[in-house]
Amino acid sequence: MEQRHLGRTGLRVSRIGLGTLTWGRSAEGPDEAGAAEQLKTFWEAGGTFVDTADVYGGGEAEYLLGQLISGAAPRRELVIATKSGSVRDPDRRFDCSRGHLLAALDDSLARLGTDYVDLWQVHAFDPGTPLEETLQALDLAVSSGRARYAGVAGFSGWQLAKAATWQLAAPGLRTRLASTQMEYSLLQRGVEREVLPAALDLGVGLLPSSPLGRGVLTGKYRDGTPADSRAASDTLAAFVDPYLDDPASRIVDAVATAAQGLAVTPLQVALAWIRDRPGVVAPIVGARTAEQLGAALSVEALSLPEEICRALDDVSAPVHRYPDQDWSTL
Repeated sequence: MEQRHLGRTGLRVSRIGLGTLTWGRSAEGPDEAGAAEQLKTFWEAGGTFVDTADVYGGGEAEYLLGQLISGAAPRRELVIATKSGSVRDPDRRFDCSRGHLLAALDDSLARLGTDYVDLWQVHAFDPGTPLEETLQALDLAVSSGRARYAGVAGFSGWQLAKAATWQLAAPGLRTRLASTQMEYSLLQRGVEREVLPAALDLGVGLLPSSPLGRGVLTGKYRDGTPADSRAASDTLAAFVDPYLDDPASRIVDAVATAAQGLAVTPLQVALAWIRDRPGVVAPIVGARTAEQLGAALSVEALSLPEEICRALDDVSAPVHRYPDQDWSTL
């Protein structure tokens, strides 16, 4: 699998990432044997970038990944990323204070069974904590060797720009942001308004989550809701439902038409489109089985023709009005 630099850093990652959002969830995710098979399939295909978080499965995703490291794939050949900052508190969804973040990182390392992570990400912007305090935690993690690189997730355009600029203001003293993780797909192109331009300008690599529109872009919901799908799950149905409306259906139909013309699957078309967007480093793919993951990894050999990309761009184009639209000629 092709490797790409993560932002303007020397770290290289596979251009498809393995997500573990459902690991450690007995109903929706793989068991230990299934997770091991996924990790082995991913590594044997040349995949290196594995993304997790301290809240996935209540910490079980990290623990499960830690149990599999070295067995299913060598630790030294993986780029392991985790996130901290989300908390299970109804009054405060995020805690990005220095104390919480550093303690959470130590807990993550213990669950993962490793003394460092390759990429440590702040899971969300915390308005209750001064940004410089949050970013100082990243600097301390890198300087102590507990994290090799640092990034953020869920930051809006202005939040990303402020954070990245703050870090760049003291080169050599502060750790530059390597990445930002945001949802991005043919069904969700909101990052193109401000987040992506900021990332491109500041040299921050974009890691798209839910690149298949929470599974909808595979076409599995065109004729109803399969009983074994996320949309049929009590816990994940609300996660999928926003993309089961009529506008999404039109985009899914266009993807299916393109797939038929290219003699490939809708999954491959949707994933190839997002993988090759400007600024994108590695879409993060989550799968229930190794077979599903293998289907996603088969996109490596596919590059979409320019006319297909233009057609998909047009049918999925988001509406940008003032001040995002260029009004200079009006």
